[in-house]
Amino acid sequence: MKKWLMAILGASLAVGTLATAHASPEQDRKEILDYFKNKFPNVKFEDYVHGAFIFSPDAFAQYQAIMEFPPFVTVIEQGKKMWETPFKNGKTYASCFPNGGKNVAGLYPYFDEQLGKVVTFEMAINACRKANGEDELSYSDMKTMGVLTAYARTLSDGMKMQIKVEGDKALQAYERGKQHFFQRRGQLNFSCATCHIQNAGNILRTEYLSPVLGQATHWPVFRAGENLVTLQNRYVGCNRQVRAKPYKEGSEEYNDLEYFHSYISNGLPMHASVFRK
Repeated sequence: MKKWLMAILGASLAVGTLATAHASPEQDRKEILDYFKNKFPNVKFEDYVHGAFIFSPDAFAQYQAIMEFPPFVTVIEQGKKMWETPFKNGKTYASCFPNGGKNVAGLYPYFDEQLGKVVTFEMAINACRKANGEDELSYSDMKTMGVLTAYARTLSDGMKMQIKVEGDKALQAYERGKQHFFQRRGQLNFSCATCHIQNAGNILRTEYLSPVLGQATHWPVFRAGENLVTLQNRYVGCNRQVRAKPYKEGSEEYNDLEYFHSYISNGLPMHASVFRK
């Protein structure tokens, strides 16, 4: 295991440790993949899209049964209606994306050199609305942005994640996201990595902790059947659980975190709007 990952997973993580970690994004991804290969040798790479279900055959069987007749199908239909309803100028969301929005979500987030920042899929949707004379949606509003992306991301189901980090500024954003992922915070002094790398596969409060590998492929999710949760909404929830003050959804901090988080799942197929406990 590379020294940077060993140090980061140690009990006494410090920001200074992260500053000396100069692995490339692809080295990071391969190192994390190797870590899980060694930790869970019987789990196939493609199965990591199922999150914590890979650790419980019973839970996975329940997931499969629920996905045969999802209780949240009406929400997906609402999102489809929103996606296909024309703006005041007659255009639709499909006009803003290549191939009408099909097989594009796996390219997000990406670093926009012109804007000098990471652009998420939700940001692209709001940019589309603004370009067509519509008000932007709140990133934290599950009834609008949540429902819309619950459908829009399904248009990329089966597409493999292919996040790119090209150029110095993009690398800096990636590194900020990486640092966020591994930095301990809150009264519980947990990092994202504490649960989703170091303790992945262990049980916390009767539930298995999911591995970081594959996590970014399936959002939004419907937790407990019908509770819609986006990826950054989950970041907020995780921060609160460790007694840390969360950032706002759509903030630079969470966008950079999503950039790193998504890159780690490169090569895995997307499957949005699924059931999670």
